[in-house]
Amino acid sequence: MPVSIPTLRDGAVTLRPIRLRDARRLEEELLRGRSWLRKWEATSPYTPVAFDTRASIRNLLAHSRSGSGLPFIVEYEGELAGQLNVSSITWGSLSSATIGYWVAERFAGKSVTPTGVALATDYCFSQLGLHRIEICIRPENAPSLRVVEKLGFRYEGLRRRFIHIDGDWRDHFSFGLVAEEVPRGVLRRWHDGLVRADAARVPEADLEAAAHPLPIIRP
Repeated sequence: MPVSIPTLRDGAVTLRPIRLRDARRLEEELLRGRSWLRKWEATSPYTPVAFDTRASIRNLLAHSRSGSGLPFIVEYEGELAGQLNVSSITWGSLSSATIGYWVAERFAGKSVTPTGVALATDYCFSQLGLHRIEICIRPENAPSLRVVEKLGFRYEGLRRRFIHIDGDWRDHFSFGLVAEEVPRGVLRRWHDGLVRADAARVPEADLEAAAHPLPIIRP
């Protein structure tokens, strides 16, 4: 079933539906921030990924129409700051989704990303009726790890060579949250200072394992 993309706000941060006319501004931002963003961008193990922003937006909107995604533009004080996508929405007995995002470097430190993630997660739980949200983060991505720490996403494990990023299969740490953990919402829990300090803590064994690439056995 199609999913309606809402506009969500908290303070200076807004999530709004992505539009085709955002393509030029997004492309300018992505090109400006290549050194900041490239090492975290998904790639393809099979073919080179063309830098086609309009095609990417069309694909995201198609996922929304099919009920499997919610693509947002992130704005800070009315200025385009990045993207946030709720993807892999699964209904029925699983009722889950995954959140991914990027924010331009000049907006770092303004709580843009945790606010956006909290808004999207609360909407998925309270309005869509989803049960679980997952965020997967590369061990080297310290800014994203701080996001799940702030919001109290629970650490769930190390996924070896999980997603193709920046030209190779990369390990990721997995973090999850279910609706019963945040009956009053993720955003409110964060603002009220009620997040468990150790919820997103990665065990030393997994930190050590992530520091050593998985050996690849060639036939």
